[in-house]
Amino acid sequence: MYVVIVYDVNVSRVNKVKKFLRQYLHWVQNSVFEGEITLAEFERIREGILNLIDENEDSVVIYKLRSKPKRESLGVEKNPLEDII
Repeated sequence: MYVVIVYDVNVSRVNKVKKFLRQYLHWVQNSVFEGEITLAEFERIREGILNLIDENEDSVVIYKLRSKPKRESLGVEKNPLEDII
């Protein structure tokens, strides 16, 4: 499945969440990750995020898509996907 994850977490947890998500997904821009993952990876990501965030203060949205969406980027590309080997 293809996922897009966006998050708004307390500044004290931002780097922990970013570092965790970089293990599984491609960083697109501040607080946005995307990529193709397996169901098992999805469960690990979901559990990992729950362990890192404060559910009373932070917000994480996960979009699950059936296939890689067509993507158009306007302006500065923060982390071009072409750079990924």
